[in-house]
Amino acid sequence: MRINVTRSSLPDFEEYCREIRDLWDTHWLTNNGEKLLALQARLQDWLQSPVALLTNGHLALEALLETLEPGGEIVTTPFTFASTTHAIVRKGFTPVFGDIRPDDYTLDPDGLEALITPRTRAIVPVHVYGRLCDDRAIDRVAKRHGLPVFYDAAHAFGVTREGVSAALLGDAAMFSFHATKVFHTIEGGAVATRDPALLQKLELARNYGITGPEDVVCVGGNAKMNEFQAAMGLCNLRRLPHDIACRRRVHERYMELLAGVKGLSIPSPQPGVQSNYAYFPVVFDQGRAVRDRVCAALARKEVYARKYFYPLVTDFACYRERFDSSLTPVARRVSDGVLTLPIYPELEEADVRLISGVLREELER
Repeated sequence: MRINVTRSSLPDFEEYCREIRDLWDTHWLTNNGEKLLALQARLQDWLQSPVALLTNGHLALEALLETLEPGGEIVTTPFTFASTTHAIVRKGFTPVFGDIRPDDYTLDPDGLEALITPRTRAIVPVHVYGRLCDDRAIDRVAKRHGLPVFYDAAHAFGVTREGVSAALLGDAAMFSFHATKVFHTIEGGAVATRDPALLQKLELARNYGITGPEDVVCVGGNAKMNEFQAAMGLCNLRRLPHDIACRRRVHERYMELLAGVKGLSIPSPQPGVQSNYAYFPVVFDQGRAVRDRVCAALARKEVYARKYFYPLVTDFACYRERFDSSLTPVARRVSDGVLTLPIYPELEEADVRLISGVLREELER
């Protein structure tokens, strides 16, 4: 049986049917219907923050960037999904890439100061794999320069540090609710912020700038979440504590089975951080050749791990002529060696043993 790196969580079929049943009565399928408003209220409780809901995480990030003064530079990381950089470029900004920390793979605050210029408009760090950036250090740098911090928190839904939600870090945080995420609405996204003015700008950006039946106050787009997405979110939110607990058990079993394996680096738990166990990354110390060999060995067993994030954004065909990945050597080393192993709530003990056994066998060669 094929084992993918993740598997979309789905509620009980009858539960989802019950959730959407009244849509056939109201015929209200989008435009801030009852399902969206209900999900918004429940997410605000989960995230400890007001939120704007959008049709996907990428458009949520683009809408957030639209609130900045046009043009200029944004400091970010190359160790991320393409969406982060694409959003920056599509909104007319120039990305400036900082290196990552070797222990948690997030943007290194120690290198930020040197990257900031008079043209810098914001800092966009990325929480990765359910692991949080050093928000306190990043915030100190941002405050010295009067810059907003917008987190790409696509991997961090439900993650807390010392009880504080990832949604409360920085000036705003974008979450992805894509089908592959720990919590999903099939497609979907959100921006969490405690800034009422910023929240209002996001609401306008997601709905054409409309403020009433006969009034449009600014140029906006269409990025509204629909009622079927919101209904899926309502169902999945009910099962989220169970799903995270199951993910944690898979994570802990991997940690036990892979403990002491030479040539393999596994990031340690972050102090005070309650993860969502979104991904299980390992980094092969000998780099790309060994990583690729292990990946191929897993595929022969119908186990499909993912080289996530490889290549670096700065090595994509659309960016490699503009940027130099050698300027972020830690990110390049981690990218060349990283592999995320399958993790999802239903992954069986036997499968975790199989996957761990393949890694051990290949690295003992």
